Amino acid sequence: MAKPLVIIVEDHQDHVTILESAFSMAGFETEVIGDGAVARDRLKEVVPAVVVLDLNLPKVSGEELLYQIRLDDRLADVKVLVSTADQALADELQISPDLILIKPCSFVHLRSLAEEYYPK
Repeated sequence: MAKPLVIIVEDHQDHVTILESAFSMAGFETEVIGDGAVARDRLKEVVPAVVVLDLNLPKVSGEELLYQIRLDDRLADVKVLVSTADQALADELQISPDLILIKPCSFVHLRSLAEEYYPK
């Protein structure tokens, strides 16, 4: 049986390392994308179980990606976790993610969340 896919859209390597490890330990296949435009194109090709989305990305913002995901019927069941250090920016989102993670997040907390989102 194939592992569920999590796409981590994050451009800071320190955050990528923690997110990738936590989701991998929870049983996910991980794919890391550090550019909003690349993530936008990839989401036209695959339907992941979870997207972890930084709001401040090069080329295409995380908010724009969230909007795209929420409007795409193919992605209706995808869980979106927004990851940001900017609480005010998260509070101003026009479309709601499934969860907002305020950076920094502990590895233990992230692994626990990843296990909650593992499709059973």
